Amino acid sequence: MLYELFFSAEGPRFDLPGVGLLRYISFRAVAAAVLAFALALFFGGRTIRWLRRASIGEDTGKTDSAQLAELHKGKVGTPTMGGLFLIGATLVSASLLCRFDGFNRFTLPGIVLVAFYAGVGLTDDWIKLRVKGRNGLSKRQKQGLLTAAAVGVALWVLAEGLGGASGPQFYVPFLTEPLFAMGALGFAVLAVCVLTGTANAVNLTDGLDGLAIGCTITSTIAFAAICYFVGRSDFSEYLMVEHVPGSGELTVLLGALLGASFGFLWFNAPPAQVFMGDVGSLALGGALGYAALVSRTEVILLVVGGVFVTEALSVIVQVMSFRTRGVRVFRCAPIHHHFQFGGIPETRIVVRAWLISALLALTSLLLFKIR
Repeated sequence: MLYELFFSAEGPRFDLPGVGLLRYISFRAVAAAVLAFALALFFGGRTIRWLRRASIGEDTGKTDSAQLAELHKGKVGTPTMGGLFLIGATLVSASLLCRFDGFNRFTLPGIVLVAFYAGVGLTDDWIKLRVKGRNGLSKRQKQGLLTAAAVGVALWVLAEGLGGASGPQFYVPFLTEPLFAMGALGFAVLAVCVLTGTANAVNLTDGLDGLAIGCTITSTIAFAAICYFVGRSDFSEYLMVEHVPGSGELTVLLGALLGASFGFLWFNAPPAQVFMGDVGSLALGGALGYAALVSRTEVILLVVGGVFVTEALSVIVQVMSFRTRGVRVFRCAPIHHHFQFGGIPETRIVVRAWLISALLALTSLLLFKIR
């Protein structure tokens, strides 16, 4: 928005010092991060106070596990829906500092997707906390809304020219050539798996103070670098990866997400003053999935978000094992509760997850280079 305000197709609209910096993705990405961090800090405390006055606190005692309820009894009543200021700061900062001209055609779909996923999460949180006898949206309703948005965004970016005339290709590490080409249907199916899968994985990870947001920060940094690389023809040629014109602008969106995440961690660090709720976790997952989808690095997403993947897989394994064999593989799922039940302090689990997430993010950049 600011870029379009100060620049036209012919050049700068105003002769002001420093305006030329808005041309650079790196400058706007850093500016977006700083602005989003400031907005999150400014509105964070105010939002938490409002949530407390409105008695919008999470009853963490609502669980089938007496042991888990005992471990988390000190968190009962902690305000939730903190994703309101987390995602709000992200969207405001990104809207101000991203470019929306023809070349940067993947920016607007990403912002719309994040806003929509946040809206789904907000609806789920509100029903869960405010409507008696309802535990949020049903699984079918939530998955249906997330899927519909994923298909819509997939068709949108295809219409914007993702993959060129031949359409998007499916890439895997270690191979210089794409594994296979995807048509519109195949890409839509992939988008549903990536976007809804990542959103739900982040949602499942959000169970300990600072766990999900800390891993989001490391994943966001990795994808900001990846999107910047594939958006530049010289870098993508050197790395032997597909050049996706316009994808570099997602670095600014991810910069805004990074700054807002730091601002949210300010309040969510143990002991948490606020939880993000589905309004935050679904939107964060959608943003990371969208970055992978546009940059054509869906397989690398499994490495970048390795902590999220492990958390989701632990739930799947636990449910399948109990339904088929009547046996629980883990003491409790997601897996961070398994470690809690084993006597490991919550803060130690969180910090170790952050370290693993950071190492996975570095590893993903290594895989990105190997061709």
